[in-house]
Amino acid sequence: MRSVGTKMSIQKDHDTGASFISRDSLHTKEKMAEETHLTELPGKRLREEAAKENGGVSVQMEESNGVAAPAECISTIIPGWFSEISPMWPGEAHSLKVEKILFQGTSDYQNVIVFQSSTYGKVLVLDGVIQLTERDECAYQEMITHLPLCSIPNPKKVLVIGGGDGGVLREVSRHSSVEKIDICEIDKMVVDVSKQFFPKVAVGYDDPRVTLHIGDGVAFLKAVPEGTYDAVIVDSSDPIGPAQELFEKPFFRSVAKALRPGGVVCTQAESIWLHMHIIEDIVTNCRQIFKGSVNYAWTSVPTYPSGVIGFMLCSTEGSAVDFKHPINPIDAEYSHVNTKGPLRFYNSEIHSAAFCLPSFAKRVIDSKTN
Repeated sequence: MRSVGTKMSIQKDHDTGASFISRDSLHTKEKMAEETHLTELPGKRLREEAAKENGGVSVQMEESNGVAAPAECISTIIPGWFSEISPMWPGEAHSLKVEKILFQGTSDYQNVIVFQSSTYGKVLVLDGVIQLTERDECAYQEMITHLPLCSIPNPKKVLVIGGGDGGVLREVSRHSSVEKIDICEIDKMVVDVSKQFFPKVAVGYDDPRVTLHIGDGVAFLKAVPEGTYDAVIVDSSDPIGPAQELFEKPFFRSVAKALRPGGVVCTQAESIWLHMHIIEDIVTNCRQIFKGSVNYAWTSVPTYPSGVIGFMLCSTEGSAVDFKHPINPIDAEYSHVNTKGPLRFYNSEIHSAAFCLPSFAKRVIDSKTN
């Protein structure tokens, strides 16, 4: 779950010692409650206008029609605690105890923070949203990578969209059959900060098969020749702001074009506890674009909202792909490679189990895939 392309500001309240992080959102809380569909979302962009309000910071949004709207997401760092707050999970706050802020900067696209937590190790935060912690990042990185790559024989060319922290690269590079790994990340600061503060995550950048492209992933995909890749992994943010287009039909068409027949894609696909309406739209779009298999899987990540995150796995028309039963197991031969360390979360059993859905989610998703 990554956050790309949204500007933020942080300002410290010298009276309370709190820092306030404001981030753009496409939904009001009321619209989220009404389960607005992706096709109905308006476009917004942040303006770099901050004004003190009640000792904090208020970042103004600008609608596509030029009308300013108030910020609806404010994450805070008060003395000793980081709290993540967003209208994408209204009525909840997710908090970690902060030992020390290690880095704070603003790139051309987003605010970047790294802090040392008391229980989850170092934490990477983009635009007020936790992206990874040292303790539980394995559950996300390993699953988003090995679910697709272990479902096809001998993947050779892999593209990663987003994933600037390098965790997906680390996992892709465990596969000995892979000959070429391209990654397109929009924000070089994320890459540099990850290499500095999360070397065990960013170790994938050291692999000679990796080529880093700094730029827009959507534009990169459009320029890719047809049938280039065996697998595409989309390590995207939530469908708000610029990342919204990573969940829509034109983007999925570009992915399908870039894949060989029988090629696979795995993309971040939200939480079944919070965003079934978004998942329903993603499944519908994928079912219309990808003529092979379309499946939803999920995993447990304690520091993500609701504690779970999902993945949409699709294949293009060609050799049949059964995502639920891995045919290219990584467990024994390649679970420990050089400095990457052993797999901490993924195995063949949890691969198959990831596709077992609770009844309320199964009813919705099956109705769209059958």
